Amino acid sequence: MSREEIFLKVQDIFRDVFDDEDLTIRDTTNSDEIDDWDSLEHISLIVSMEKEFSMKFDIKEVNKLENVGEMIDLIKRKMD
Repeated sequence: MSREEIFLKVQDIFRDVFDDEDLTIRDTTNSDEIDDWDSLEHISLIVSMEKEFSMKFDIKEVNKLENVGEMIDLIKRKMD
């Protein structure tokens, strides 16, 4: 799966979790830019991504992530 395909799936997950079909993310998007992105929504995002991509994330990996681009890169690495 290409990085672009992963990005599009991640954007769909964000739209679903935040219940906003117009939500647009970028590689630099972080929790400061989305009002409803709190710790509970963060867990929902991680669980949704684990389900979508059939993988598990280590808590240490997740805690190091600073933005959406780093999450996409992590998913890509785990898929390769």
